[in-house]
Amino acid sequence: MPARSRRATLATVAASAGVSIATVSKVLNGRSDVAPETRTLVQSLLRQHDYVAPSPRRGETITPCTVEVQFDDDFNAYSTEIIQGLVTAGAELGVGVVVSIRKQIPRSTAWARDLVAAGRRALVAVTCGQLTTSQLTALSRARLPLVVIDPLNLPHADVTSVGSTNFAGGLAATQHLLALGHRRIAYIGGPATAACNQARLHGYRAAMEAEGVPVPPGYTRSGHFRYQDGLDNGTAVLDLPEPPTAIFVGCDETALGVMEAARARGLRIPDDLSIVGFDDTQVAQIASPQLTTVRQPLREMGGVALRTALRLAAGEKIDSHHVELATELVVRGSTAPVPGSA
Repeated sequence: MPARSRRATLATVAASAGVSIATVSKVLNGRSDVAPETRTLVQSLLRQHDYVAPSPRRGETITPCTVEVQFDDDFNAYSTEIIQGLVTAGAELGVGVVVSIRKQIPRSTAWARDLVAAGRRALVAVTCGQLTTSQLTALSRARLPLVVIDPLNLPHADVTSVGSTNFAGGLAATQHLLALGHRRIAYIGGPATAACNQARLHGYRAAMEAEGVPVPPGYTRSGHFRYQDGLDNGTAVLDLPEPPTAIFVGCDETALGVMEAARARGLRIPDDLSIVGFDDTQVAQIASPQLTTVRQPLREMGGVALRTALRLAAGEKIDSHHVELATELVVRGSTAPVPGSA
């Protein structure tokens, strides 16, 4: 009998069964979390397609499927939530997740080949704004799919990314403060060129313009999504001749810095100053008072990124190169009506 011209892959079996590649992988690995009828169907199709798992070369062993997750900065509360989502999804799919910090991606293309040699099936980069055209080309040549979570800069049109509705979140945060009677509202965000920061800033400006409220000079400031930036920029806006009565901050960690700047000036939160953050990490819940914030579904973003990366690795087509998950305003104790309105 003539040999098959092409070896069946997991994607082939999954397409025939009308299930995900992850489900086929679970059946192969003997996982129990698959419906009996689905397991029977997949096993039948594996036999029908004469599926054979890849054999190791002489002296080699098969490396379990792993996905590399790279951060470009030290871990913080935001990172922890993303990692939780990635690791949880990896456990559900039977996929290993390797987390690393690479503050500077080498210009050499060898790093992409090294990832493949280490058994990585895909790369998930978090808040990465450093990838150059040559680095993207290196990933493409290595056939290593890339998914970027919450990119600081808009990636190339062909790069798949996962984020949230940052504009809507900025709009909701500012509308909340306006509804409380505030008119002197400042915005303290992250890097000026970061796509997520720009979207939050535009949401803030859209709410202010819709209400006919001007934004005075010095009321919008950028920096990094860090505590120290909140402390520095919070100090700057609170030292203005006419300081704000409310501040929308583009990150929970940065919001803590703003809160400390307010306390250093004897301001009470929320009696004298209202503050809204962004992310809804554990930082927001342990703050004193607890922080009103815009919730990003960070864990869900991690899970979506991992599943998308695996689909790309399997050669599946995806509907969109950019996915945005919904944000939600969470009102807690750091916001109150404008002082003197009672």
